[in-house]
Amino acid sequence: MKESTQVLVGLTAGLAGGIVIAATHNPPLLSAADAVTPVGTLWVNAIRMTVIPLVVSLVITGVASASDIKAVGQLGGRTLAVFIGMLTVATLIMMPLAIALFAWLPHLIAVRPSLPPGAVEAAQSLTSGAPSVNFSSWLTSLIPTNPVNAAANGAMLPLILFTLLLALAIAKCPTVARTTLLGFFSALSQAMLVLVRWIVRLAPIGVFCLVLPLGAHGGVGFAGAVGFYIIAYSAASVLFVLLLYPALAVVARVPVRVFARAALPGQLIAFSSSSSIASLPALVEGAEQELKLPKEVIGFVLPLAVSMFKFAGPMAWPIGSLFVAWFYGVELHMPQYLTIAFAAIFLGFAGPGVPRGAFLVLAPLFLAIGLPLEGIGILIAVDAIPDLFATVTNATGDLAATVLVARLYPQQTDSLSPTAITTSRELTV
Repeated sequence: MKESTQVLVGLTAGLAGGIVIAATHNPPLLSAADAVTPVGTLWVNAIRMTVIPLVVSLVITGVASASDIKAVGQLGGRTLAVFIGMLTVATLIMMPLAIALFAWLPHLIAVRPSLPPGAVEAAQSLTSGAPSVNFSSWLTSLIPTNPVNAAANGAMLPLILFTLLLALAIAKCPTVARTTLLGFFSALSQAMLVLVRWIVRLAPIGVFCLVLPLGAHGGVGFAGAVGFYIIAYSAASVLFVLLLYPALAVVARVPVRVFARAALPGQLIAFSSSSSIASLPALVEGAEQELKLPKEVIGFVLPLAVSMFKFAGPMAWPIGSLFVAWFYGVELHMPQYLTIAFAAIFLGFAGPGVPRGAFLVLAPLFLAIGLPLEGIGILIAVDAIPDLFATVTNATGDLAATVLVARLYPQQTDSLSPTAITTSRELTV
């Protein structure tokens, strides 16, 4: 049984069992549901345990190794510029939509589902007693005076910025020092990924133990909130994919029908396998046969995009964060929104290549904006269906990024004109 199927079984069993317990109003059954809460908490703590060493090692190895990308010259720089540009535009579109969407949610679900014991106190502790933070103080707090203290206190955004600066410094070090440091952090990331895989394998059990008490206390209201999240996530994924077609028609002058034919096989494989990597051969074929892109661009950009470019991030991170904030009753303001936007653009590159790995990178964001990490367990629990749509979004974004890089590639700009595409297709028929 696939890992995602196992998680879905755990979610279904926990949700159904919790709703049945809520309907009976039986105190012993409620106590039994609450008794499994520590198991779910242990699983969340295991995730939290890996956050700092995993994210730090991945960011350093990813950024410091960028010297290899720089060696390929203008193509590498333009590829990274396209990645960041697409993520920035997508974030600017998604953030106001997500804020408006979850401002409407209380009118749809008037009563927030009850939380398991201890969750109310945890949410209140995050919002009470903390001084008000304006934009100026938030901005000056981004550079930590003591990175070790920032890590110990869970100030993840300043820690990430310090890590980025350290990675850039390592990339500029002499070869011997750079190789030594990269070797250490690469080995650390590999060891942490092994540990992460162990934790992820326990996801069905952890999800069941998290969802059962939530369903027992929240009943049908919890199921309705989860359904809203799934629909919002999936609809946003479809919206992002649909926006790419006219955007490429305007920016890269690729006809909508041509890009649709090129992307469809990869999209179908991505949806059926829930794997962007599995869609790579079909994406390469579509880029070569339908779009007639330069082979040097395809061979460089598509593998890089599939491995590190997550176009669904600007959609997944805001929706996931705002859903958890609504669920736990944590009020977010402009500094928190800016932090979410920053994370959606930049931190997705650090996502480990393991199932549900993106949620591990979500942990630093939650710590930075004051959301309980238990919310990550909820998102993992309900991710089976949204992940299918997000994978299609990522695969489509990978191909779109390749088209944009090819459009910026000076030697082959004419190959993307509608006339050239139409002519080349007529010659192959």
